[in-house]
Order: sequence, then structure tokens, then C-alpha cells
Amino acid sequence: MKRLVFILVAPFLIAISIMPFWLIYLCSDIFYLFTYYIVGYRKQVVRKNLNLSGLASTEKELKKMERSFYKYLCDLFLEIIKVRGMSKKEMLRRFTMTNPEVAEQYAKKNKSIFVMAGHYANFEWLLSIGHHITHTPHAIYAPLMNPYFDKYIQWVRSKHGSYLISRKKFTEQFKKLQDSNALSVVGFAADQSPRRHAKNYHLSFLGQEVPVFTGAERLGKEFDVPVLMAKVRRIKRGYYETTLSVLAESPKTVPDYQITDAFYAELESLIKEDPSLYFWTHNRFKLMRQKQQ
Repeated sequence: MKRLVFILVAPFLIAISIMPFWLIYLCSDIFYLFTYYIVGYRKQVVRKNLNLSGLASTEKELKKMERSFYKYLCDLFLEIIKVRGMSKKEMLRRFTMTNPEVAEQYAKKNKSIFVMAGHYANFEWLLSIGHHITHTPHAIYAPLMNPYFDKYIQWVRSKHGSYLISRKKFTEQFKKLQDSNALSVVGFAADQSPRRHAKNYHLSFLGQEVPVFTGAERLGKEFDVPVLMAKVRRIKRGYYETTLSVLAESPKTVPDYQITDAFYAELESLIKEDPSLYFWTHNRFKLMRQKQQ
């Protein structure tokens, strides 16, 4: 059954990947009308998140922000599929890095690095970071239930030089990379909501007390690997740039949670620049602490 589903869906993925961008965005405009006005995909979650974030001061502003987000969500969905058909030249033209020297200073010292990123703008194209720096990119991911789609995703993401590491095997595999002196940059999608646990670390994010993952910081301390943040911005439709900033040179020397706090403060600032580019369909506030009356 899983193979049949893949066989049925794969031709559509391939067709989108070879479309010119002008046609992709035409399809995105149509897809937006269907997704927002007809299906209303996760609209309640999006509206709840936007309300809780406090980024809109009026109902009219909130609705405008909501529509802008759905328009971008459709762009993002098709841009991710398009990666398969993008050459290195085209990716370099559409996804640039403002300061690769921040990473290169560690490459000269033969140091691997961790890079934290949020679900903001085209975070998937960040997997092409290897076109800009010396380090070989790796990303932590959760394997898909369908092995055929899982294999396809791994192949697509490796096209621009990135490799995927299962989150369940990360420590083991990163130790091997370190032992072999492989110069690596490991990407962490760091703003997802963890499962409910009494020991979860909470912080203030967009005005709400929420539990957060601290894996990038914990692993940075364990391996004493510099932890950076990649801030992706959209320049115009289909064009992005990313800027690196250092969160900790030597994670072992900084107080617990300082790296995580710094990442979320930077992410919140980025979201406020253009709220439509954040992944509002994710139920980020589902485990927030209730404010005291």
C-alpha cells in the first residue's frame, strides 16, 4: 500500500520540480484560494497562534496577517518540492549567505559547528548551505513512516550536498564524524514543541510561557561544538538570504539554557520583522503555561 501511494504521488512531485518558477507561483496562487477559502487548512490553529502571539492589534490586522501567511505557506510547499529540479547555479542565485566567513573561521580551526534555525521563511533551502561554506551539511530528522517517501526525501535533500541523520542515532553518528575528523555543520530545527514532561524547560516566546527543546544546546555542551544560528529572510518571492550569528563559541563554558534563550530571543525578533513567514500551522502554544490571575 505504501509503495502504491508513492507511485501515485511521485509523478506530481516530479512534474512540480521541473516547472519554471513563474508557473509554480501561478499554481501557488490557485492553491492558496483552495487552501484558505475552501479547505481552511488548520485555520483554527493558525488563528489561535496569531491571537496568542499578540502581533496583531486589531481583528482586521490579524486577518490580513493570516491571509499573508497562507499565501506564503503555499509558496513554501511548492518551493520545497521544486528543490529536486533546481541546479546548483539556480540555488546559489535564489538562496544566498551574507556572511559565510562566520562559519569559515571554524573551518580554519578544523571545528565542526551546530546551526540552530526556526521554521521561518524557506528553512528547507537552508540545506544548500554547503554551497557557501567548507563544512559538509547534515540535518537531524525524524524518518517518515513510508519508506519510499523517506528514501525520496533523503535523495532530494542530498542533491545540494546535505545528508540526513535520524534523531534517534544522532549521538552515535556524530561521534563517528568527529572521530574521522569530518568537518560538519549540523542543522537543528529548534523551535518545535516537545512532549509534555515535568522537566521541560520553559521560556517566554511571543508573550507566552512555553516548553522548548534544548537538544542543540545539550549536544553542543556534550561535544563542545560552537553553536550558531541561521536567520533566513525572504528578499522577494523565490529569493532568500541567510545570516549566521554565533550563540556560543564554547558551549561548555556558558550557563545552562543561555544558548536556548538567545536563540528564541533572536527568532522572536525575526518573526516580528515579517510574521507571515513563520510556520503558524504548528500548534506551538499547545503546552503553554497558564498565566496567573
